[in-house]
Amino acid sequence: MNNRESFTATRTLLRFALRRDRVKLPIWIGGIGLGMLYAVSALPTVYGTPEERQVRAGLMDSPAATMMSGPGYGLDDYTLGAMITNEMVLYLAIPAAMMSIFLITRHTRAEEETGRAELIRSAVVGRHAATTAALIVAVIANAGVALVTALAMLSGDLAAADSFAVGAGIGLTGLAFAGIATVTTQLTEHSRAASSLAMAALGAAFLLRAIGDVSQPRGNLLSWLSPLAWTQQARPFVDLRWWPLLLPIAVLAATVALGYFLSVRRDVGAGLLPPRLGRADAAPSLSTPFGLAARQQRTALIGWAAGLFVFAVPSGSLSDSVTDAVADNPQMGEIFTANGQDPLDAFYATMALFFALLVGAFAVTSVLRLRSEERTGHTEAALATSVSRPRWYFAWLGYTTLASAVLLAVSGLGVGIGTATGDADAGIIVEVTLGTLAFLPAVAVVAGLTAALFGLRPGLAALAWIVVAYAVFFGMFGALLDLPAWVTDLSPFAHTTAMPLEDIPLAPLAILTALAAALALTGSTLFHHRDLEST
Repeated sequence: MNNRESFTATRTLLRFALRRDRVKLPIWIGGIGLGMLYAVSALPTVYGTPEERQVRAGLMDSPAATMMSGPGYGLDDYTLGAMITNEMVLYLAIPAAMMSIFLITRHTRAEEETGRAELIRSAVVGRHAATTAALIVAVIANAGVALVTALAMLSGDLAAADSFAVGAGIGLTGLAFAGIATVTTQLTEHSRAASSLAMAALGAAFLLRAIGDVSQPRGNLLSWLSPLAWTQQARPFVDLRWWPLLLPIAVLAATVALGYFLSVRRDVGAGLLPPRLGRADAAPSLSTPFGLAARQQRTALIGWAAGLFVFAVPSGSLSDSVTDAVADNPQMGEIFTANGQDPLDAFYATMALFFALLVGAFAVTSVLRLRSEERTGHTEAALATSVSRPRWYFAWLGYTTLASAVLLAVSGLGVGIGTATGDADAGIIVEVTLGTLAFLPAVAVVAGLTAALFGLRPGLAALAWIVVAYAVFFGMFGALLDLPAWVTDLSPFAHTTAMPLEDIPLAPLAILTALAAALALTGSTLFHHRDLEST
């Protein structure tokens, strides 16, 4: 097959992919655009004067803030544009990257895993057609992200060139991870493993940027190794330079070329990484739905636990910088203690919330395994035995809850250990761990909602990501944007006070637990009364 024939039917597959994503893509693009629009609209109200913005700049000029947001260009003259670039761009680029990873995996590896790709390839379809169509959809989606974010910034009377640089940077970051996903889909035969590898690359990029930005003012070599850093390194609204935006283009070109190269060296449906041979006889634990769920998600749990712990320890070690920052800047101390909390307790609570939100994302992915098990026919095979629908359903949901508790404990333990490496007493490890575990009812609500949507209709389960995105945005930026209380209270994570332990209210935790149980029971009832989704 010559090069031209390898792309036969790309246009047809492109139309098919766009039709399949006619709802999902506008939600992704609109959600990212609305995030930017809200920031552009709200920040001038909250920080309307140069003096107020400089107080905020002092808060951001700390290791903890640098790790969480970026290198901090423009802190000497903290304009609205510099504030958005420093505090918002990273958290809009990450959803763009996730959108691209899921999009590429959905239209390539997932199609091979379900057998649809083999059916399509039996017609006159080139080997690279599906991958090329998926990449074109990714380009269209990220171009939409770039455009809406730039227009949102222009609505705030910000400089046009810098606004389009920010928009282009966010879109190109998404495309860089689309290229990375193109490679990971060639390595493994399972779509979830392919997306997990790409998401691991995204997590590594965040960690590299965080460590690099903290190690040296304005970042060091580690920062430049992360695609998440390149938009901020273009210095929009401070000293705009376009050449860093060439780096994601280079990554896209290199990874796409590598993906095409690897695709011709494997069979359809297979991965380059050979599957490990299993035991001759199944382990006794696999005779139960819970044991099967644990086995299916064992690798994911280990990966999440390792990633969270590695990130939590250096995060906790920054607690000393909070004390120093408050001592050096009384105005910053007023910000930290505005709700009556001790500055260190406020820091621990923020860390606990941040990691709880990440665990909430894990909970969604874990429950979504129910959908993939059903679509691949595994659920039907299991239910053909003596396993009942409620037992199957609650086994997977129970595993998700238990795994989430483990991840929360690992995160709190990591932050506590990092804190104890400084001047804090070793007892802080137990306190921070318990404070982080207090978010388990909120995580259970997210898992229960995902399960309820799955029970209603498997395709609706992915809508739970909207709740996670809402919780992330308003949880991390609600105080910054001075939002009304009812807006942040819609998030299940807004009702937990992590630190100090004696101030944690039990009533909200009980209500969240009851809500999670009600959602789980609703999902079980709906699942029991609907037909299974066919492959």
